[in-house]
Amino acid sequence: MKPIVAIVGRPNVGKSTLFNRIIGERRAIVLDTPGVTRDRNYGDVEWEGRQLTVVDTGGFEPAAEETVVVRMRDQAMLAIEEAEVVVFVMDGAAGPLPADSEVVDLLRRSGRRILYAVNKIDNPKRKAEMAEFYALGIDPLYPISAEHGLGVDDLMDAIADLLPDTEAEPEGEEGTTRVALLGRPNVGKSTLANRLLGEDRMIVDSTPGTTRDAIDSPLQVGGRDYLLIDTAGLRRRRGIDRASAEGHSVMRTLRAIERCHVAVVLLDATEGVTDQDAKLAGITEEKGRALVLLVNKWDAVDKDPKAMERFLDEVRRALPFATYAPVLFTSGLTGLRVNRIMDLVDQVRAAHTFRATTGPLNRWLTRCQERHSPPVVRGRRLKLYYATQVSIAPPTVMVSCNYPDAIHFSYERFLVNQFREEFPVEGTPIRLVFRARGEKSEEA
Repeated sequence: MKPIVAIVGRPNVGKSTLFNRIIGERRAIVLDTPGVTRDRNYGDVEWEGRQLTVVDTGGFEPAAEETVVVRMRDQAMLAIEEAEVVVFVMDGAAGPLPADSEVVDLLRRSGRRILYAVNKIDNPKRKAEMAEFYALGIDPLYPISAEHGLGVDDLMDAIADLLPDTEAEPEGEEGTTRVALLGRPNVGKSTLANRLLGEDRMIVDSTPGTTRDAIDSPLQVGGRDYLLIDTAGLRRRRGIDRASAEGHSVMRTLRAIERCHVAVVLLDATEGVTDQDAKLAGITEEKGRALVLLVNKWDAVDKDPKAMERFLDEVRRALPFATYAPVLFTSGLTGLRVNRIMDLVDQVRAAHTFRATTGPLNRWLTRCQERHSPPVVRGRRLKLYYATQVSIAPPTVMVSCNYPDAIHFSYERFLVNQFREEFPVEGTPIRLVFRARGEKSEEA
């Protein structure tokens, strides 16, 4: 599981610039999947061999009518709870302000891993004036210019030094299947969790954000072991306004998705598919998790013979990148089709860990080229030589070819669609990696 590094600070200090600098130069995974929502404020990064997820909290600030101090405190407190390392960014051009002092005091007393960066230090005069920040009682300070990249490498080295030594859990391991229940506030996650567990494990209320903690609950169905990760709400801590902090829940969502094998995303049948639903499903796609879509509260919809078909069409239009995910119409309140959920979880988990042998893979590749010849590149036809699966969770296939950089996403999408027709992989993303013949695969 990748550790989370949160960037916090008051508005206009350069949080997003620093975030973009880190992500833009050190992006580890880039997906060009058509339809995946791109307005995200997180990114996966590799630095000196360490994998981590960086979150720009500036994109998740609460309502504008709240004071800067309140917004900063909410950011800082949620980051302290959810992130392994917090980077507090201050404005070197403006100098230390009272708001900085209050949040620095809060962070220092938290006992957590905190780094203090002074941004916009891009000339000798600014560097000399940076001494004012030592009056806040913090040391060391990291002078940076996010815009020009100055000092960012030193900051990243310091972040890497603070990251905990954790070993990634093998994705394909047998045993307990970890299932994250995801969705917008008040979509019915806790009600569904209680129905699955057969007890009132979660607090249920019509007020969004009622759940006080992300709760892990063991579940056994038909002799099979599961761990339900309920991500419904926000922790009520003194000094945190629950409603204000709602927008920061991305860190909890990322944490749940990183930990799970199967993501179960709940959609509200009474409200339709929203941009937030698309963003959530897009994160599961990018993180490579198996996916089940539940249309919850189906009991509350005025139905006619074509109601289900119309909603399915809406789902496919809004989530074109997740057409592989099975869709189930349920009601956590009445129990409608809830008994089918864990069977679907098992199905997509099996697809997520599916491994194809070399023979069937190469027959698939041959048939693909017979059905749709690879395009001509610079006067020469693209040739696909052979395929081999290099990893699971999600299934990842390496294809040897003569021009790996010339693979257009439309032909890659054709190959993925043919792969889905050939093999039992409903419910899981598929990754194709193209390599020049003789080039070793990094995944192997």
